[in-house]
Amino acid sequence: QVQLVESGGGLVQAGGSLRLSCAASETIFSINAMGWYRQAPGKDRELVARITSSGSTDYTDSVKGRFTISGDIAKNTVYLQMNNLKPEDTAVFYCNAVQAFRVLGSLQQTNYWGKGTLVTVSS
Repeated sequence: QVQLVESGGGLVQAGGSLRLSCAASETIFSINAMGWYRQAPGKDRELVARITSSGSTDYTDSVKGRFTISGDIAKNTVYLQMNNLKPEDTAVFYCNAVQAFRVLGSLQQTNYWGKGTLVTVSS
């Protein structure tokens, strides 16, 4: 079974930086977007940043100017550079890949998830 494997989480002081990495254990074809989600204690999982196969990116407002997503969709790899981290960024970060293709005109879509990596930012 294909897995997304994240790395790079850890404990950092406020104002510090971390770089998260994600790669698929096997090649996943027809990926049209990869991204990072996070879930803080007691909160819902939210989209942090996403990159599409065309290279376009988008970010949630709270991380704009601080986080940068990059990667190679064709190689099923994605990274998240996080600068100027704040205590409110503390969460488990999850890698996501969206596979989409058409079968006889019908869109088939599958979401792949990693198990998550913990980011803790101390004040």
